[in-house]
Parts: sequence; C-alpha cells; structure tokens
Amino acid sequence: MAECHPILFNRLHKRCKQNPDVKTIVVDPRHTQTAEVANLHLAIRPGTDIDLLNGMAYLLMQWGKRDRNFIDTHTVNFPIYAEVIDRYSPEIVARRCGISIEDLETAARYWGESKRVLSLWSMGMNQSSEGTAKVRSLIDLHLLTGQIGKPGAGPFSLTGQPNAMGGREAGGLSHLLPGYRSVKDPQHRAEVEQFWRLEPGSISPYPGRDAWSMILGLERREVGVLWIAATNPAVTMPDLERTKAALLKSPFTVYQDAYYPTETAAYAHLLLPAAQWGEKAGTMTNSERVVTFCPQFRDRPGEAKADWEIFAQVGRRLGFTKAFDFVDSAAVYAEFVKLTRDRPCDLSGVSHERLQQEGSIQWPCPLTSFGRQGRQGGQGRGEENLEDISNLFQGKRLYTNWQFNTPDGRARFGAFHSRGLAEPPDEDFPFVLTTGRVYEHWHTMTRTGRIEKLIKKQPQPLLEIHPRDAECLGIEDKTWVEVRSRRGMGRFLSKVTKAISPGTVFVPMHWGALWADKAEANALTHPEACPISLEPELKATAVRLSKN
Repeated sequence: MAECHPILFNRLHKRCKQNPDVKTIVVDPRHTQTAEVANLHLAIRPGTDIDLLNGMAYLLMQWGKRDRNFIDTHTVNFPIYAEVIDRYSPEIVARRCGISIEDLETAARYWGESKRVLSLWSMGMNQSSEGTAKVRSLIDLHLLTGQIGKPGAGPFSLTGQPNAMGGREAGGLSHLLPGYRSVKDPQHRAEVEQFWRLEPGSISPYPGRDAWSMILGLERREVGVLWIAATNPAVTMPDLERTKAALLKSPFTVYQDAYYPTETAAYAHLLLPAAQWGEKAGTMTNSERVVTFCPQFRDRPGEAKADWEIFAQVGRRLGFTKAFDFVDSAAVYAEFVKLTRDRPCDLSGVSHERLQQEGSIQWPCPLTSFGRQGRQGGQGRGEENLEDISNLFQGKRLYTNWQFNTPDGRARFGAFHSRGLAEPPDEDFPFVLTTGRVYEHWHTMTRTGRIEKLIKKQPQPLLEIHPRDAECLGIEDKTWVEVRSRRGMGRFLSKVTKAISPGTVFVPMHWGALWADKAEANALTHPEACPISLEPELKATAVRLSKN
C-alpha cells in the first residue's frame, strides 16, 4: 500500500500514529514499507490466503467472537460456512501458511477484540486463480463478526486504477450492462432495451469475450477486428509470448491511445490518437464512491479526440446516428446516470453541472420521480426537469441497516476451501515468482517511462531474492540472474534482501520491451484465471533461477 496507494497509506499511517490503540496487520510474502510500520506482519506462502482467513475464523468461533444476532437475522449459508471452517485448525493453518500459531492467534485476537475492523486488499488478492474465493473469505470474516455498515468497519477494495469504480458502474466488462446489470439477466436486458428504444431481444444474453478469450480467438482465427483502447496488452497480458503471437494473427487491429510509441502500437494496423485526461472533460469515481468532475484545461494536440467522441463518430458512420447523437461528454453522462436509477449505484441525481457547482458527490445519489430541477447537463438527448432531493443521500454509508443487495436482503456467506496455486513450485521450477509495482512507476510506463527524474530513480527492474536462496544458487547482490518458467525467460539484476520470504522471488511488472531488454514479468506468467472474475493469476508463477 505504501508503494501502490501512497496517499491513502500516508493518511492511514498518520491516523495510526495519532492513536496507538489502532492495530495494523499486513499480509504479504514481502516485508514492504507497509509491513515495516505494522503491528503484525504475516509473511504467508503465496496461495495460502484462504487458509489464513479460514484459520482466523476458526479461532474467532472457538473464542465465541461471532455476532450471533447479526448472523441469524441478516445472513444465510452460515451452517455451510461453519462446516468448512471446522477443518482449519491452528496447527493445519500455521503449517500451510508458513507462520507461527502465535502469530495466527495474534491476528485473530486483534480482529476479535476490535470494535471496528477495516480490511483493505488489492491485486495481491484479486489476481489469483481463486481471487473471488479469497475476497469472499475476507468478507466472510466481516459477516462473522458483524464488522460492516458502521464507521471505520468493513471490507474495502483498493482498486488498481484511478477510475476502476466508475468503469464498473458503466458496465465496462463483457458480461455487464450499465448500472451493475448482467447480460444474462432477462429483466436487466429488457430494462436497457426499453431505455435505448431497442427491439426486445436485441441485446445478446451471452457475455462477450473476456481479455484472454480474445487472445484465444485470435489464435483460432475467430476474431475479425480487435479494437484496443487505453491499455497496453503487449506488456500486461499473461503468457506474453503467446499473446504477442496471437496479436500478429489479428486481421485488423485498431489501437487507440494518448501515447506513442507503446509496445502494443507495433501490432496495430490503424492508430487513433486519444486525448489525455486534462484535454477532455469527464468524471472520475474513486474507491469510496465519490464522483469528481475533471474539467478540460488544455488544448488537444493534433487530431486527438476524447475516447467517447471516437466511439460516437464510428457509431454514426456505421449508421447508428440516433444512438450516438451526443454533443458533449455531459450529454453522455446524463444518459448514463439515468440508466443507474433505482440500481445499487444510483447516480441519477448527479450531473456535470451539479458537480461543477457543488463539488464532488458520493453515490447513491438518487432523484425523486416528481417535481422540477435544472438541467442535467449537456445539450444531448434525454434532458428532464426533476426535483433533486439527492442532497439527502449525499455521503450515505452503505449497509447501516444491514440490508444487502440480494433478493431477500441478506448477505451470503461463502464457503471456500483453499485450492492453492494453479502452478505450484516443483523440482524443476522450485521458486514462486510474484509480481507487483514500485513507487516510481505506474502500469507499463507509458507515462512514467518518459519522466527523466523517475527513470533516474528506478532505472531498471530488480529481482528480489532472499539471502538464503541466493547463497544456495551462488547469486550475489547486483548480478544478472536468468529467470525461467514453463513459458518464457527474463534477465534481471539481483537484489539480495531479507525483505522477501525464502522460496519466493519478486519482480516489478512495469517494464516492457521498450524500456528494458528481456525484463518483461509477464513473459513468465501463466493464463490460469479465477473462474468467476476471470482475472489471471499474475501473482504466483513457478520459476527456476540461474546466474547469467
């Protein structure tokens, strides 16, 4: 968190220093700056997150720390969950995780004795072949102890990108429609079809391709056009050599970005220049559901256009004139917020105009269905006059009444056994490679790689290896190491440090072919993914090391 979310980390760390009663637990095979200031660091083996969480639940139940009233009144599936938890005794969990029973008990005691528990997680949990199960197991601990819906308590996702929350609300995934609707749900499809004045049955009930399925589709010649916007898959995708080979098979690739060159640009047939965030107006929604208006403050260079303008122009040229008759981004947003009405992420009381006048607004922020109100922003279609009472809801904390977004209003306990890594280490590949970020760089360096000060501070990726492992392999500090997996290889400069657990090595994920030679972390990773989230297990790959 100190390196990946430094602003939030600094705020939390300041709070902890002001209140020594606050206890912090960090779970990470690396002893990071975040772990340095924690009361307890659990350097568990990669892939044992569910073991740890279930082991904590075992102790909390043994100690009578469960919230029986909350469980009985506001949840379902607890008996199934309890049956699973019964198999995670401290002795079993400590052995699997590679930690002491004392540390496991300390973690459970911190949780059980606290009046308010806040849990935070990011890609270390999500990018896993059982990522959804891991996150649900963490949420289960909150349900077990009633630690939700009150100040200072609850599970909190630290998203990997600055507008990730906003992207989810808009339906920016192959199985979603706006307002947290699913393409598989007949009612959800009908609602969107009616709003967009489409013929019933126009929206397919089948999800589109996820990112890896697109790569497989290219391999099988099933994808005719590939349109890539604002991402760099020639660096970020797993099993990177396979990904690059598939990109070469694309019959026609459109690449839309604000940066050039990038690694992916080399695979494009057509380049579309997109405007930077400061060259267009729009909104950002952060992890705590706060929407902020971001105004345009500089002219766009050359032929660059806002992403929505590019999509809309193509839509109109394909013949869908009425569907894409927006005149500005405020009109696009006005249509979007209406699609969220009466949904869990109700933003119908928000507009560009209101955000500019009042400042940032937290959802849910609904409208009434009567009365009058000023313009909802933009000159495009769909403007209405409605009385805005959303100020009554602004800043609303979710789940204070312990009613959840399920058909019966009850939260669901998960019941997951730990399956471990999709690719565990073995005799041929005895180490687990984990990947992550460094403070100086962001994603694939399309921005930070062009800033001399940052490059000077972190010029190349380093391989973190424990002194015990380095000694066994004859690897000295600041020497070149070759890393091989079943899919590829890389060369990295060693950093011998006790900050990494024995048996585990770490490399940052930022460097692509433009910024370093044979130092692409994802040339090593595998594409095995969570069956629910479809996120690949980028955080754990079996590798072997040798001096180079």
